[in-house]
Amino acid sequence: MTASSRNCWPRLLAVVALLLTLSACAWASAYVRVSQIGYIPGSSRAYLMTSSAVSGVSYAVKNSGGAIVASGMVGAKLGVWGTFQVYPIDFSVSAHGAYTMSVSGAVSATSPGFPIDTAGNLYLPALANTLSFFQNERDGANYIASPFRSAGAHLNDHSALVYTTPKFNTNDLIVGSLAPTGAAIDAGGGWADAGDYLKFVQTTSYTVAMMLAGVRDFPNQMGGGSSTSNFTSEAKFGLSWLQKMWNDNTKTLYYQVGIGTDFVSFPYLSDHDLWRLPQADDTSGGTDPNYQYIRNRPVFVAGAAGAKISPNLAGRLAADFALCYRVFQATDTAYANQCLLSAEHIFDLADTAPTTLLTVAPFDFYPETEYRDDLELGATELYLAIRSGGLPLGLPHTNPSFYLTKAANWASAYIHGPGDQTDTLNLYDVSGLAHFDLYRAMTLAGTPALAVTQADLTNDLLGQMTTSMSGAGDPFGSGYAWKQSDTASHVAGMSVMASEYYYLTGDANYALHSRRWIGNLVGANAWGSSFISGTGTTFPFCMQLQPANLLGSTNGTFPVLAGAVVEGPNSVSSSGLLDGMVTCPAGGGDAFKVFNGNGAKYKDNVQSYSTVEPAIDLTASSMLMFSWKIAGAPISNP
Repeated sequence: MTASSRNCWPRLLAVVALLLTLSACAWASAYVRVSQIGYIPGSSRAYLMTSSAVSGVSYAVKNSGGAIVASGMVGAKLGVWGTFQVYPIDFSVSAHGAYTMSVSGAVSATSPGFPIDTAGNLYLPALANTLSFFQNERDGANYIASPFRSAGAHLNDHSALVYTTPKFNTNDLIVGSLAPTGAAIDAGGGWADAGDYLKFVQTTSYTVAMMLAGVRDFPNQMGGGSSTSNFTSEAKFGLSWLQKMWNDNTKTLYYQVGIGTDFVSFPYLSDHDLWRLPQADDTSGGTDPNYQYIRNRPVFVAGAAGAKISPNLAGRLAADFALCYRVFQATDTAYANQCLLSAEHIFDLADTAPTTLLTVAPFDFYPETEYRDDLELGATELYLAIRSGGLPLGLPHTNPSFYLTKAANWASAYIHGPGDQTDTLNLYDVSGLAHFDLYRAMTLAGTPALAVTQADLTNDLLGQMTTSMSGAGDPFGSGYAWKQSDTASHVAGMSVMASEYYYLTGDANYALHSRRWIGNLVGANAWGSSFISGTGTTFPFCMQLQPANLLGSTNGTFPVLAGAVVEGPNSVSSSGLLDGMVTCPAGGGDAFKVFNGNGAKYKDNVQSYSTVEPAIDLTASSMLMFSWKIAGAPISNP
């Protein structure tokens, strides 16, 4: 080898290395994931997701005029999602406006657009959408006209026959026939539970508790101080249905309207067999006996008059009616008084040593196993109601400390029980709200000696979040693992808990978590999708909700049933057609499949109830999540 060839050899190696690098970059795909709802001014985080490892990547944030307002280098790798590498992009922009973020270097990509604005401007439209969703889920004659609702529905529920709880086999099919009690009740009104038209006390009681807590604590966001998102009437709509399902005169609880599974020995159709608008059910099938439980939906009774009540339902219902007293005491005294009487009567009937819990029929639809948190919440809200004064005659208990003691006892039982730190705020665990309100109740009472201290409550809130975060395994920072169920509502619930924890302790780390978890929910995730319909630039528009599918668009343009929180990513994406179902997306397919990873799948397809079916309970925590961010803090005297 000559001297000249030796001198060329290093240059040849450099050229080969450059070509290999360029080849790798040509094949690498990259995506910038941002919070599509936007950011408040100041320190913010987006994410770069690439199909191969990269370094030396720079970012630039541009305003609507194309000017660069922030730039820098992408951070060190956070972790792996499926076949992708994930990197943080920490940036700061103070001026309000519309922006995009691009990356360049080893890879190039541009984000969806996002705003920088005040919390009110970012979150109030989303909160108004949430109210709209609940209004569209109204059942009965008192509907609110919209592109999705043009008629009353299930008017036959106003004179519904009552049945005992049916028996089910291992496939959740009804064994035998339904057994009527001979009674009939007015079960009209209420909200449809989810993409179907069933109505459950289980999910409605949770939703009403979250809604009323928001109306009480955030009056300028969810109450009378808001011109766009006043939930007061909607909360009363839900309450009024619950009052129908509880007969305070006979002390009888009814817990469900309609059936969602079929029979072993009979061809009767159930709610889940048909794809239709809700107003079709009252005359469905004409006189065909196989449609009898579609036309005339059964109501199931929880037990005999005066019987003990499953404590999960008793605790949440007592909380609902106690919150009703607080919210409506000044504006509708008679209504509020009846609420408080119902709350105390129900709480006194709680079965405090249950062998099983009653949720819905079949139990597998909502398999709740914890109840101590529900009783803590019920007792706490009763304390806050009783101490406000102006009490009606005939209350079994008028000393507020009676309920404060019980609340603390149930909080202690929860903290030392089998369900502690196994869940976070959602339908199945309300300790995230109960602990927060009990802490404030103890402050109002002068922090008396009780079964728990305020430190016990904050430590348990922290423990729940820490345990969930440690098991999430998400390089995007979500506090809840996307491969589990009800992921979107859990992430929203964790944002609420983080806001509560920051408010009670001043730990700024959780102020940051609460914001970032909202970002995870609305685009800063592996799929680059918001999981709230109508929020963000990419969101679920093929939801498994019948009016949205039959009357809405199949491409995300108007009309969209905005405000609905869907199930979110799951370990499975389901499929299955019903006659009349509109194909959505229009061409079929699974645009998000490439981003599935770490055991989690997401599919925006009307067939996939496991990922894109919305529900009232799934949406409930988003109300408080948005309100916390807008207001910054609740009222000081709950």
